Amino acid sequence: MLRQISILLLACLIALPFVAHAENFQTTARQAIVIDANTGTVLYEKDADKRMPTASMSKVMTAYVAADALAKGEIHKDTLMLVSKNAWRPASDNSLMFVELGNRIPVWQLLQGVIVQSGNDACVVLAEGVSGSEAAFAERMNAAAQKLGMTNSHFMNATGLPDPGHYSTPRDLAKLAVAYMHDFPEVAALDKQMEFTYHGIKQGNRNPLLYVPGLGADGVKTGHTEEAGYGLIGSAVQNGRRVIIVLSGMSSMAERAKESERVMRWAFDAFSAPMLFKAGDPVVEADVWQGAAGKVSLTVKEDTAYLMPRAVASRMTVKAKYSNPVSAPVKAGQELGTLEISAPGVATKSVPLVAAVDVAGLNPLARLSYTIQYLLKGHAD
Repeated sequence: MLRQISILLLACLIALPFVAHAENFQTTARQAIVIDANTGTVLYEKDADKRMPTASMSKVMTAYVAADALAKGEIHKDTLMLVSKNAWRPASDNSLMFVELGNRIPVWQLLQGVIVQSGNDACVVLAEGVSGSEAAFAERMNAAAQKLGMTNSHFMNATGLPDPGHYSTPRDLAKLAVAYMHDFPEVAALDKQMEFTYHGIKQGNRNPLLYVPGLGADGVKTGHTEEAGYGLIGSAVQNGRRVIIVLSGMSSMAERAKESERVMRWAFDAFSAPMLFKAGDPVVEADVWQGAAGKVSLTVKEDTAYLMPRAVASRMTVKAKYSNPVSAPVKAGQELGTLEISAPGVATKSVPLVAAVDVAGLNPLARLSYTIQYLLKGHAD
């Protein structure tokens, strides 16, 4: 017999302020995408698949490839890398770590030069140290892009400096940011480092989101060239929920700072993702037919949250669907039903319901007694 139980979540009955849906939201950025990184849900997009120059935002891929080399043991944090003539930059370049020609610099310092200081010189030193040349490193960047499903991206250098063959899209850069934060958390932690001093020169992180109190920002990278305008890949975490934004084509640093904060706040304020059940939490109890125990708890294998606009949160419904009773023996983890979560205008989420514990079957004599009792009473004691 299929049983369907609606589970009332009292927390969702709390009055929630109305916040505009995504269709009413706009940004001044030329191109943009906003995603909930936990679920991969796109909350907003604007020309998200249109190719664009990346400027220094492509340094996230530089850091990703270097982090991959670290993880594979090809290089180490203390590996010294030579500053070649090709890597050294004149002081007229406004994005520098200020490396010294002929010096050898540890990988970990170079990564801070790339991520915190946005040093073009640090990028080239790192690229040559990992792959022998910047061109070979760019090939590895493209291989990583292909692996990550960045189908609309191509990299020609490690810096993001203008090149007709160097481009990406907001959607692809968002994919990169999610993978980077997930795959290489130790390197990605440098994104929130507020400053780094090298060669006696202290430079602050250029990410304006890091300076906003209470926002939870922890990355990722800014970028600017004349052609690209001012752009930003941003990341922030609030209550375990990560949001990634990619904005491009803004007219000034001031606009970038103001708009990136506004977009990030909107993503958290307009949507919620309440944690409904933790892995192993009892969701509902099912009767057990001819089991050593009369009931078994059904649970979820993974933490279960549901992303939705706050405006419809009070109308969320949660239904447990399962056959009742279930026949013994039952194995822990055995799938016995589904948990269906829905809200107006939001896709229904189905999560398997599994047995929390083993329930052994009765021996033949006990099964006979159980059946007789059921027939006489309509149930088993």
